[in-house]
Amino acid sequence: MSMRLSTVILPVDRWHQGGRATWQRAEEVGFHAAYTYDHLSWRTFRDGPWFGALPTLTAAATATDRLRLGTLVTSPNFRHPVTLAKELISLDDISGGRVTLGIGAGGNGFDATALGQEQWTPRERADRFAEFVPLLDRLLTEGAVSQKGEFYTAEEARNLPGCVQRPRLPFAVAATGPRGLRLAARHGQAWVTTGDPKLYETGTPDQSVEALRGQIERLGKSCAEVGRDVAGLDKILLHGFTPDRNRPLESVDAFVDFAGRHHELGFTEIVIHWPIPDSDFAADQAVFEKIATEAAGQLA
Repeated sequence: MSMRLSTVILPVDRWHQGGRATWQRAEEVGFHAAYTYDHLSWRTFRDGPWFGALPTLTAAATATDRLRLGTLVTSPNFRHPVTLAKELISLDDISGGRVTLGIGAGGNGFDATALGQEQWTPRERADRFAEFVPLLDRLLTEGAVSQKGEFYTAEEARNLPGCVQRPRLPFAVAATGPRGLRLAARHGQAWVTTGDPKLYETGTPDQSVEALRGQIERLGKSCAEVGRDVAGLDKILLHGFTPDRNRPLESVDAFVDFAGRHHELGFTEIVIHWPIPDSDFAADQAVFEKIATEAAGQLA
């Protein structure tokens, strides 16, 4: 399978002051998909502009025609399956069936306490995620859903007419632990990883590749447990969090080398951050767009 190249556009620009133009440019240069982060605020961007993911994607859907759109990633930190399902069905309709939901268990960032709750432990996040994903799956595929869970309840929740994409829009499940990988195997059309975070500061690119190889092997075992062929699951790498950092975006050759090594592991899609000056995602815009237009053809 050929490698797809996508981008993630952080929601930091006002729509009429650069936001719309960025999403349209992502389509023009030929990216397969453009995603955005689904946070209330995020890391070093906390004290600057940051807009909501689903309204941004709705606007992007009306400003583009072919580009797939999605979140990387939505989490239970401030979402409820019932309200999220209604918004996703609406977004899928507005986009003409171009939406992918990236979904993960969440973390300990600002989203974790913005609603006044205590931070959940890793086990609590995993417990909630294990309930969140199957319920959301039902809400997006069934006309009416009633379910009382430990964390999430739906009472005669109506979601007609359902998604444009059938039986529902695809899930790209972010996971590295055993429970998350089982959810990806059972409910995902794709799996997402950023690599091994323990290697980011002091690891090497070779160590990162081996860690990712291990993640894919564990994903394969999880798929086997549910009777699924792991080859049928897309594998997405969100770039920027491995020891390579931003070096692969310094030239087309550097990116092709990086992407080729990960394509050999089995990755089918790499997502690179749209450049943001004076940030961790700073990059030369001309080189970035050259990667978008030239690199994918070299990875077929």
